[in-house]
Amino acid sequence: MKKHIYIVAILGTALFFQSCENTKNGGTTETPTAGDSIVEVDSIKVEENVGSPTDVKADPGIYQIKTLKYGYDELSDYIDAKTMETHYGKHYLGYINNLNTALKDADISESNIVKLLNNESAMKNNAIRNNAGGYYNHLLYFDIMSPTPTKLDEKGALLTKINENFGSVNELKAKLKEAATKRFGSGWAWLIVKEDGSLAVTSTPNQDNPLMAIAEEKGTPILGIDVWEHAYYLKYKNLRADYVDAFFNVLDWKEVENNYSKVAK
Repeated sequence: MKKHIYIVAILGTALFFQSCENTKNGGTTETPTAGDSIVEVDSIKVEENVGSPTDVKADPGIYQIKTLKYGYDELSDYIDAKTMETHYGKHYLGYINNLNTALKDADISESNIVKLLNNESAMKNNAIRNNAGGYYNHLLYFDIMSPTPTKLDEKGALLTKINENFGSVNELKAKLKEAATKRFGSGWAWLIVKEDGSLAVTSTPNQDNPLMAIAEEKGTPILGIDVWEHAYYLKYKNLRADYVDAFFNVLDWKEVENNYSKVAK
């Protein structure tokens, strides 16, 4: 064991002096290119290559992937590029492909995702329920984030309704954060429009959502926060609350307002 440690120490020292020598002789370190992500690990910067959202394609089927409006690295001050690449190109893509397979196996051809989620019979099929939820939830989640988010319209109908139902935007954010952090295990926190037109904050487990017949509190989601660990763990580890705070920095209220306008009464 001592012999092995001694050898490693010699190699490490040699590499250190070689690095110094290269620098002294005009050597340079490699500069990341566009599309690369820098992750800091214990004060050491590690270069990671990430691809492009436009390269991600779903298998043939009823449902297809919607290309991100931004690059993986464009939210990196708050959500790192590697997380975005994995979340979008692996998890979201997986839900779409699995949903198409499950629908084919069940001989269901419903192409309207909201109608599918409202179909009690279809939701009894766990493969359809889980993957239809995963498809819809992520479609909403990725759409309401932006590297250049827009603030709430001070004269808009949504702000008026938020003040009416929650008192203020800050109170709404506090309730969303509470719903997100108190959701045990994996799931989602939601801002929904209920059947009577009022707004409510709720949460669901796994890939369930408030459109499903099995939801405890039903409504149409206009804002969703993904609290599965794959959405934040690389950057925030177990600090889910910090991730939720960061999410609000990339939340595009214009998209939330657009969602609200489609269902407002």
